[in-house]
Amino acid sequence: MVITQMAEEECRAFLGDASFGRLGCSREDQPYVLPLYFAYEAGFIYALSTFGQKNEWMRTNPKVCLEVDEITNQSEWTSVIATGRYQELPEPRFTTEREHARALLGKRQLWWQNALGERQISLGDHAIAPLFFRIHVDSITGLRATDGSAPSWKAPEK
Repeated sequence: MVITQMAEEECRAFLGDASFGRLGCSREDQPYVLPLYFAYEAGFIYALSTFGQKNEWMRTNPKVCLEVDEITNQSEWTSVIATGRYQELPEPRFTTEREHARALLGKRQLWWQNALGERQISLGDHAIAPLFFRIHVDSITGLRATDGSAPSWKAPEK
């Protein structure tokens, strides 16, 4: 197995193709990691949520990260981590950004299901307020493991 560091452009292309990852945040030295459907574009990660612990924590400490991986087998995988700052997109101030987030996320199948489905189970038919947010990406790093012959993932050619 050969592990190589990915170029930033490769990491961005990988995030652009992905739709599911793990969001990490922390409060008072306690980490919290959860699954998240997202869309990446030009330095921002967009997501839909409902209000809960993660939002409380990110309001307190907006420094977050998103880890996305693709695992073929033990010796062939790709892992990208983006770090950045959480920002809620409330109405009416961020109407344009919310619509942009909705359009990007809408390209992903069932992009709303995790965020709204969990609340539907606990709240029943009560109104569920969607919360759009984005992460201003400060840095992206990635590693790729291959069996030594050829990479399992390549950035699309332009």
